[in-house]
Amino acid sequence: MKLAGKKVLTVIENDFEDSELIYPHYRLQEEGAAAHIAGKEANKTYVGKNGVPVMSDYAFEQINIEDYDILLVPGGWAPDKLRRYDEVLSFVKYMNDHNRVIGQICHAGWVLISAGILQGKKTTSTPGIKDDMINAGSEWVNEAVVTDGKLVSSRRPPDLPAYGKALIEAASE
Repeated sequence: MKLAGKKVLTVIENDFEDSELIYPHYRLQEEGAAAHIAGKEANKTYVGKNGVPVMSDYAFEQINIEDYDILLVPGGWAPDKLRRYDEVLSFVKYMNDHNRVIGQICHAGWVLISAGILQGKKTTSTPGIKDDMINAGSEWVNEAVVTDGKLVSSRRPPDLPAYGKALIEAASE
């Protein structure tokens, strides 16, 4: 169990890309990590783009981000909502400033853009937000997964196996 003793926080809002939340959440648990989900409200059911319901464990305001080793931001349309929460932006900035793992896939790059952490980072995302990522200062590449330090980025659901592997590797170091 490569991630025994590690804690993962996934942030959630309605219209997340179902597989981009579910797959890494459970994959990291398989490696021994304790995984929690936080949304604007605790114990609320959020619904993915494809109808998968996921209940939050905590509200953003209940989270002490210092307790977490890994932050996951799933894609879909949820990132456009998530980037409007000061708490989520604070989580991203803290993880970046303290060299902890941040996983972002697909449209999740929007959250990192709003947190202002992409300057000089090598990243990928869905090609639909390529220009946004570049304008935020990142070196964007069209690859399944890109790891730059503790930032792990990926493009879309078909890339999930490579993304999961890269997240585990980054968190194991």
